[in-house]
Amino acid sequence: MNETIGQEFMRRTQPFYVGQTQQMDGKTQPPLEIPIPENGNLVALPNAETIHFPALDVRTAIDSRVSVRRYAETSLSLEELSYLLWCTQGIRQTTSRPVTLRTVPSAGARHAFETYLLIKSVAGLTPGLYRYVASQHALLELDISTTIHEKISTACFSQKMVESDAITFIWVAVTERMAWRYGERAYRYLHLDAGHVCQNLYLAAEPIDCGVCAVAAFEDNDLNTSLRLDGKSMFAIYLATVGKKLHNDSAEE
Repeated sequence: MNETIGQEFMRRTQPFYVGQTQQMDGKTQPPLEIPIPENGNLVALPNAETIHFPALDVRTAIDSRVSVRRYAETSLSLEELSYLLWCTQGIRQTTSRPVTLRTVPSAGARHAFETYLLIKSVAGLTPGLYRYVASQHALLELDISTTIHEKISTACFSQKMVESDAITFIWVAVTERMAWRYGERAYRYLHLDAGHVCQNLYLAAEPIDCGVCAVAAFEDNDLNTSLRLDGKSMFAIYLATVGKKLHNDSAEE
């Protein structure tokens, strides 16, 4: 029987195929974060350490967690966005190696993701596409054109939750950041790490009365083109919609 594409992927990302990695060759590791353009417009976020929301124990958050596909027409505050970003990719420490130690686990502390945000309804922010600059806990404005929302929605097959949410989180994989240490096996770890990040978003959303829906259904080439990514060295790996909950609503699972 012929080997399927999925079976080939699993076979060829086994440790046997890793070979000599860039780290083994003594090559300098890739930057911990994409550099900020000289003319980049940064938007400071509220200090995550000073933001406090009603406490919710982990068991309650897990019991309450569901995928929510319909949202109230209510904006999130900048403090709420700051909190969600901190919980999903916040940097707690940068070590001398150097690596970043963050609020989520990552294979070898490689933390190969950049968080892109399609902002639609956050108080104080112009709608558009932003990137989270974790090292400064700030947002970098990327595209505030009137067409960016439609482009990304279309790339996600016009799913209603992508069109009606307040924020769409888009996690972008920087391949070399993981492959520097793990070679071809890096692609397995990238997908595993994406699950860690998204689950943190689900749980962090519960105390602020927000719903989340993970999204893996998108047209890769169209989405990467909309984000100005080449689809190889950097590519969209996972998305999630976020918005305030509609109570007594059945659009959950």
